[in-house]
Amino acid sequence: MNAIVKCQGCRSSEPLPFEFTMAFHPIVDVERMSVWGYEALVRGTQGQSAFAILDQVDESNRYKFDQNCRVKAITLAGQLFRPDEDTRLSINFMPNAVYEPSACIRTSLETARRVGFNPRRIMFEFTENERMVDTGHVGRIIAEYKRLGFVTAIDDFGAGHAGLNLLASFQPDIIKIDMEIIRGIADSAARQAIVAGIMHMAQTLDITVIAEGIETEAELATLRGAGIRLFQGYLFALPAIEHLPAVSLGATPLQ
Repeated sequence: MNAIVKCQGCRSSEPLPFEFTMAFHPIVDVERMSVWGYEALVRGTQGQSAFAILDQVDESNRYKFDQNCRVKAITLAGQLFRPDEDTRLSINFMPNAVYEPSACIRTSLETARRVGFNPRRIMFEFTENERMVDTGHVGRIIAEYKRLGFVTAIDDFGAGHAGLNLLASFQPDIIKIDMEIIRGIADSAARQAIVAGIMHMAQTLDITVIAEGIETEAELATLRGAGIRLFQGYLFALPAIEHLPAVSLGATPLQ
């Protein structure tokens, strides 16, 4: 019965009781001096913060909201991204809002086909901060998404409930180091040691690392020294609502 309710929640024609849109925030490849991808971040249609929107999400609309976020992000990407590039679109999803992975992904695939966006450019990331009811279920989601050719990522790695147990259970393509580990890393031997450990682990497991929340040149230099090449943060650009922001590294604009 619960499964039926969840599936109906995804497919219900009942509109959400609030409106939202997406902002885009770049992920930068500093070795190639280019934009690797953009993360789609939920925002209000009047510029309200993500928190203002997420506060309105509850058990009754969680599944519908998750699906609508995917549709909105892919639709906007189809309008904004150049079709002749392989720039990634990163979409956040709620593991607890996915009942059956193969069924819940259909709307995303249909939307990508409708707007002419290559689904292999899509990365699905979930936050380690969301309490996992069933880590086995999360593993099945990741396995199915990888089978379909999507890139998978753990966001806020190092900040959540499951920690290393989560990574031991299944390996995504990418981990994004939580910004709380990054903050002040240039002057912290402890934080540098933690990142070095994460990098060693990631290299052993063939997982790519993204450092997020980069705000200073010192943080960038320290993390580049640790072997990281993909970065996200206000140092490069602020998120832009329904637009791709101009991106720069110091005085150098990036494409």
